[in-house]
Amino acid sequence: MDTPARLLRLLVLLASRPAWSADDLADRLAVTTRTVRRDITRLRSLGYLIESTTGPHGGYALGAGGRLPPLHFDDDEAVAAVAGLRAVMNGTDVSLATAAMSALTKFGQVLPTSLRERVSTLDEMSDGLGRRPRLDDDCAERGADVTVLMDVAVACRHEERARFDYRSATGEESRRHVEPYRLVSVGNRWYLVAFDLDRDDWRTFRVDRIDRWIATGIRSSDRERPDAAALVAEGIAVRVFETQALVRVHLPRTDVERIVAPTVGVIDPDGCTDTTTIIRIGGPVEWVANYLLALPCPFDVVEPDQLRVEVAQQAQTVFERHRSHDQVLQDTTPRRAH
Repeated sequence: MDTPARLLRLLVLLASRPAWSADDLADRLAVTTRTVRRDITRLRSLGYLIESTTGPHGGYALGAGGRLPPLHFDDDEAVAAVAGLRAVMNGTDVSLATAAMSALTKFGQVLPTSLRERVSTLDEMSDGLGRRPRLDDDCAERGADVTVLMDVAVACRHEERARFDYRSATGEESRRHVEPYRLVSVGNRWYLVAFDLDRDDWRTFRVDRIDRWIATGIRSSDRERPDAAALVAEGIAVRVFETQALVRVHLPRTDVERIVAPTVGVIDPDGCTDTTTIIRIGGPVEWVANYLLALPCPFDVVEPDQLRVEVAQQAQTVFERHRSHDQVLQDTTPRRAH
């Protein structure tokens, strides 16, 4: 192994665990401990912060604050890293998006062909939505398995029917037979949009609840396709909740789209005028009322009646609280003599 290759291998080893003894490094690199010490000196001269300790348990450790060492990724880690960079690149922060694009370019130059195809498949077959900040959001659940995620993406690209086991939000187990269409990412979750052949309708499935995925080799039927991102957004914002509200917001649609995330409220295209927009929003009545009262614009609750009552009660509570506060200030403020 020539010196540049050995130095690169040494950096990878140092980054793989907290500390190494000189003897262990020499064995891994098939060199003497004297060569290891010389290589450590070379890396330090290149700006890598490598700490050393003496004694029976002494050795070398890669310290923080120096240059970023080369990183070794397995296949799943590489796919996850590229998917994360693409999500950042599609975000709203221009400076982060530029840096993410630069990092993606570097990844693309070194990814093996098989990995590049996996990443390309995931990117081509997926859409993204913003994260919904809800109190009932259970972040403790396990994330989607990368292998299952890639199998789903491949089936979407090949338009190939599949069968899988699915666990619902209530824990009910079922076997599903679907025609996969697209993946949609929402925060740290992935959703599959597919046509459910047994239910004869379009459905959304959380990928982390999918198990035993089997591609059947049968091509999907030629049918009209929905807006996958809109279907997932509607499911998250409205359909999963017992209480579903209809609200008229006194802003044009373009302004509403900027302040109401698609996973919080779904815009009714038939309810838009030049000055007002109808949105549908689901959730506990208390939460919906609190959200609406925080909007920076007037609104009217069209339905249900219990939401209208809750909004009035919360608004009255806020008014009474502030009126009491103003009264205390008036009572404690010294009055000027006339």
